[in-house]
Amino acid sequence: MHIDVNWNSEIRERLPQLAICVGLIDEVSIQKENEQLRQLKTTLYEEVRRKYAVGTLKDDLTVKAYRSLYWKLDIDPMKTRPAGEALLRRVLHGEQLPNVSTVVDAYNLASMKTIVPMSGFDRDLLTPPFQVRFARDGETFMGIGMETPMLLTQKMLVLTDEKQVLCVYPYRDCNHTKITMTTKNVAIVGYGAPGMVSDQLKEAVETALSFIKQVSEGEMTTTEVFRS
Repeated sequence: MHIDVNWNSEIRERLPQLAICVGLIDEVSIQKENEQLRQLKTTLYEEVRRKYAVGTLKDDLTVKAYRSLYWKLDIDPMKTRPAGEALLRRVLHGEQLPNVSTVVDAYNLASMKTIVPMSGFDRDLLTPPFQVRFARDGETFMGIGMETPMLLTQKMLVLTDEKQVLCVYPYRDCNHTKITMTTKNVAIVGYGAPGMVSDQLKEAVETALSFIKQVSEGEMTTTEVFRS
């Protein structure tokens, strides 16, 4: 399956230089946890704790790019952290990331390492192409962990397929298309921000796919960047 991405014209006008990257991996074998995942977590926790400090994280160029995007979307990044930064901060504070499954944990580790927010979807539940647009007032979205759907507003940037909102960009994913223990084919989406270094987004998604393959096998197929 190839996944195309279409951009609403309003996005091009209001948020030029925005990009997302879609990476695909087939025939994964998902477990709750395994030794490969435990070793990967140990290695990466040590790596990021050597590289970053909570007190200076605000000065990182990637962190700055996502915070700037959040302000443009009328989101306070001090209250609602960009997903990659939130994961990294958790580990820098001495905590561990939640254990969901080998695939979900793998792309969360990649997001933590690269500070790039990512979504993971069960590709067999998607109806491409994707579209990046602003939500419509009154549109509903059922995110992972929600008990009732949330009402969206025109200020919210969303990723959709032909049937539903897949993600409120870039910090909450759709419950219906989430990766479960029975998922076989996976789509990873990395969400960019204006001002990011060229190729940084693709490298982040490729990191996620390589981590998934390391802990859950599978065959990486395509990785493609789409720009507004």
